[in-house]
Amino acid sequence: MSLPRLIRLATQKKSICNGKSIHARVIVSGSEPDVQSGNHLLTMYAKLGLIDYAQKLFDRMPVRNLVTWTSLISACSQMGLSEKALDCFREMILDDRITPNHYTYVAALSACAQAMAPRNGKEIHARICKIEETVNSFVNNSLVNFYGKCGLLKSARLVFETISEPNSVSCVSLITSYTQSGDNDEGLSIFLRSFRIGVKISEFTYVSILHACAALLILDFGKQVQALAVKSGVRIDPYVVTCLVNLYVKCGDLERASRALREAEKPSITAWTALIGGCVHLGRSKEAIDLFHKLISAGLKPSEQTFACVLGAFSRDGEIKGGIQLHCLIIKLGVKPFIFVSNALLDYYAKLGFLCDSFKTFSEMDACDIVSWNALIAGCINAKSYDIAIRVIQGMLLEGFEPDTYTYSSLLSVCGDLPAAEWGKQTHCCIIKPRLDANVVVGSALVDMYAKCGRLNDARNVFDTLPRKNLVSWNAMIGGYAQHGFGREALDIFGIMLRNGVKPDDITYLGVLSSCGHVGAMEEALHHFGSMTKEFGITPRTDHLACVVGLFARKGQTKEAYDLIRNFGMPLSKSLDPKDTSAHVMLSNIYADSDMWSEASEVRNLMEEKAMKKEAGYSWT
Repeated sequence: MSLPRLIRLATQKKSICNGKSIHARVIVSGSEPDVQSGNHLLTMYAKLGLIDYAQKLFDRMPVRNLVTWTSLISACSQMGLSEKALDCFREMILDDRITPNHYTYVAALSACAQAMAPRNGKEIHARICKIEETVNSFVNNSLVNFYGKCGLLKSARLVFETISEPNSVSCVSLITSYTQSGDNDEGLSIFLRSFRIGVKISEFTYVSILHACAALLILDFGKQVQALAVKSGVRIDPYVVTCLVNLYVKCGDLERASRALREAEKPSITAWTALIGGCVHLGRSKEAIDLFHKLISAGLKPSEQTFACVLGAFSRDGEIKGGIQLHCLIIKLGVKPFIFVSNALLDYYAKLGFLCDSFKTFSEMDACDIVSWNALIAGCINAKSYDIAIRVIQGMLLEGFEPDTYTYSSLLSVCGDLPAAEWGKQTHCCIIKPRLDANVVVGSALVDMYAKCGRLNDARNVFDTLPRKNLVSWNAMIGGYAQHGFGREALDIFGIMLRNGVKPDDITYLGVLSSCGHVGAMEEALHHFGSMTKEFGITPRTDHLACVVGLFARKGQTKEAYDLIRNFGMPLSKSLDPKDTSAHVMLSNIYADSDMWSEASEVRNLMEEKAMKKEAGYSWT
């Protein structure tokens, strides 16, 4: 059997032992291999991943041709040794006897893309334009890929425009470049153009397009892309399935996401995780936990992201036993050392109020990041342990960690809850220095802090200077005015908010209805109470109802208040304790103030039947 044939067999079988034996036989024979045999051996070592052996063989070859150089450059590029590949290319072009071909250029441009070396790539492109009359399609594809990976999208687009017949490789390179840079609209535009001119769409293209649809939240277009993939007979590989699940999850269509996962032959753990994460995000924690059980039953090993998502589901559900069992599984599978999982565990215990477990998890972490500190701080604040939260922040600063937007938001939350206006102002100064006050999260926290501290002018100044406001910003300002009795100002802010096209939520309406109570605006309160459901689809809660009922009561319209409660059909909150003495006394007094003596008497009789007795008040001083 010929030497090239033996080498090919060793390469195909990925047998390092056989490959080395063949080379040893050549050396023992005493005859130096010719350049062709040397090239075969070099290619074999490269394909077997033995780049050091390939380099040694290359150095000992007395004669090298274009194939020799190209094989080594290509091998280095494929092994991720981009700098070494470019060094080989530079050395090769110094030899006037060697002229690179399209295989050489493709390997060199691939190395430039890996190394993010735009200058080297541009030099190679200039050399191609100078020497080559026509540019090979493989080279054009590599140029598009190189410019795209380096973020030079205009250059990538210019090269793409010069291709007379674009193929699926050049299209997917350009589309991926645009989508990865965040310009998803342009990526979709190129996809549509490619489809119209008859370019065959590969599964890699579908991955990029579905990713763009998910980023832009365009569900209908995503459905059409899926239908096109099925119609075209494209292999729906695990990557495409993952992108489909991710698309439907981000667009809030969990049913279609579940169907895509069920219909997949072998869905990846990433697809499972995407669906579990989607369920958690949409508040369907029980479904997320059920999916995790199915995943385990299917014999799949969860990733660290999977564990983080499921821990989020347990914390949302307030599930203690399940979370502890999951922690045990994490330790058993040896996943805990990953900082991502440790942070999720820390956050889980913090949200459930188990500060001791949070601190224990934190102390056992091999390394921590700013996310770890933020989770611990947030846990302390949720537990109203503000002094501990301050000490944690001080410890974080001593460890050399720079506060980020979430750290500052947490600190401002402490200042607002205490309240501690002076601390808040000092924190505000620290925020201004790194120019974080323009950040919408930090800005909203500043508004909320000043409002809770009663510094409404400061809150309004921050609010007015925010370059971008979100719903939290508006709610903080409305709630601040409402809390301190400035009802008309709160209602004015609400009007501006609606004119700006911001959709209110249930928290917004709580501030609005409370403000109506402060200014005695009965008709306005009833209008807003009705518009909650009619205009925005918000179901009123007990506290919304209480605002309107309280307004009726203050106006002496107890019959209307009673009718509203009776006709509303809302189940009473569990927090309305039927054995609460003070509530009964208050209701009796309301009836008495309105000269409704029979009703007041009924309440008193009810108290006697329940053996309820009002405790005498006393002072601590």
